[in-house]
Amino acid sequence: MARDVRRLAAGRWAGREWAAVRRSVHSAFEESGPERDTLVQSLKAAAAAIIAWALTGWWLQAPMAFLAPWTAVALVSGTVYQSLRTGTQQFAIIALGTVWASAALAITHDQTMAAMLLTLPFMTLLGNYRRFGSQGILGASTALFVITYGSSSASTVGHRLLETLIGAVVGITVNALILPPVHLRSVRDRLRQLARNSANLLDTMAHGLREDSALERAESWHAEASRLTLSLQGVADARYWATEGARWNPGGRLRRTGPPPPPFAEDIRWGRVCTRILAVARTLNGIGDGDMGLPTPSPCFLVELSDVLEQAARVCAEEAEPPVSSPAAERREAAFDKAWTAHRTLADNFQQQKGTAAAVGGELVLETRQLLMELAPPP
Repeated sequence: MARDVRRLAAGRWAGREWAAVRRSVHSAFEESGPERDTLVQSLKAAAAAIIAWALTGWWLQAPMAFLAPWTAVALVSGTVYQSLRTGTQQFAIIALGTVWASAALAITHDQTMAAMLLTLPFMTLLGNYRRFGSQGILGASTALFVITYGSSSASTVGHRLLETLIGAVVGITVNALILPPVHLRSVRDRLRQLARNSANLLDTMAHGLREDSALERAESWHAEASRLTLSLQGVADARYWATEGARWNPGGRLRRTGPPPPPFAEDIRWGRVCTRILAVARTLNGIGDGDMGLPTPSPCFLVELSDVLEQAARVCAEEAEPPVSSPAAERREAAFDKAWTAHRTLADNFQQQKGTAAAVGGELVLETRQLLMELAPPP
């Protein structure tokens, strides 16, 4: 019985993974996005390795030709600047590992164990030096290859350095000249995804508030709103990649990059929007949690609150769509006007709240007002 359950779980897992792979492949061939970027960079890395091997293993007949494609693959990075920086770090640490290991072999008269004792502890420790970044481990790896190969002549050392240099040049050149990554689209995509997620959450809250058990799902709304604020880090990461992607990158002249990313002020604005949504969800969660002791406003007040949240969701949904036509802007403006109309109705209803429920209602009126003010289109 337990074995059948495990097989069923494994089959479901394999089905989900296969479905995810199919979606990724379809996206890579059908539309621009992260999947296509990954496909392009993977093919570029493979091409760089083939070119590096052709130069060193096939044409130069180098004794350790694998160093060239190994280096070339590692240098087809996410940005041209990163390729150059990583290439410098990698060549420096590989050159140091090669020279040090060759010197150790010469001193120990090609005794493998003695050369390892002289080389690996030092190179492993040096690999943690922050200036080498994530490439530090390659010093010890290269030294190990050199020692096990067992030759310390000057010509052999020169060949290893040349192979590494050829691989670095090939990897950097391929990454810089063949569809160089620019990452301008990522910021727009992340902001639109954030707007889309905000719209979905606001719409879910709006529909939930109209149900009889309106606040039973308030805890899940609060958790989802917390994840919204965490997703802002994805926007910050995309902004970092867009900035770094433009450094020393000929992509602006060699390929179409599309419009520039939205200004940084949009990141700040959406950060405030997510904070306001979280505040509304936190208050609703406090009402739904009996242990908090917060009084519940009248059902009529919650219905009118749902109208405000529904119109705010439509504003976010329109902002999640590419601004390709004036009707989209007109729909956003109409939803924004309806949101303010619904908010005025909510504020009027607040006047009818009594006792401690009025304090909770006032907090929700203030938080939704601030939310609509943050959703106002930039001047």
